[in-house]
Amino acid sequence: MSFETVFTRVANRVAHAAGVPSTFILCCAVVLIWAVSGPFFGFSDTWQLIINTGTTIVTFLMVFLIQNTQNRDGAAIQAKLDELIRVSEARNLFIGIEHLTEREVEEFRRKCEDAAQRHQERQKSKKNARPKMAAKA
Repeated sequence: MSFETVFTRVANRVAHAAGVPSTFILCCAVVLIWAVSGPFFGFSDTWQLIINTGTTIVTFLMVFLIQNTQNRDGAAIQAKLDELIRVSEARNLFIGIEHLTEREVEEFRRKCEDAAQRHQERQKSKKNARPKMAAKA
């Protein structure tokens, strides 16, 4: 098994575990125990350093694990959307636009909004152009 496979499995498990309520409760309990233990340690610099170091290390590592998970999730969703575009009657020119600059993506978004607005207006005018059916007596 490759390092990448092991890392992916660990990242998925850690990201999932970090997002469950019991993990939040556990973290709150750790902070509470640390706070309650303050008087026993005289609120010393070492006592403060323990929580500061612990939270810094966890935060540092979690940033990379969560970013890795989000990158893979985003790529998987993009691949699924690209496949839906490819097999549908949608325009294939949208495939791969996530690689464009922000300005270019914004231009695509504006064009889509304009097209949707024109479509809505056509639907309204078709609806208003239909002859009214005479009420039955």
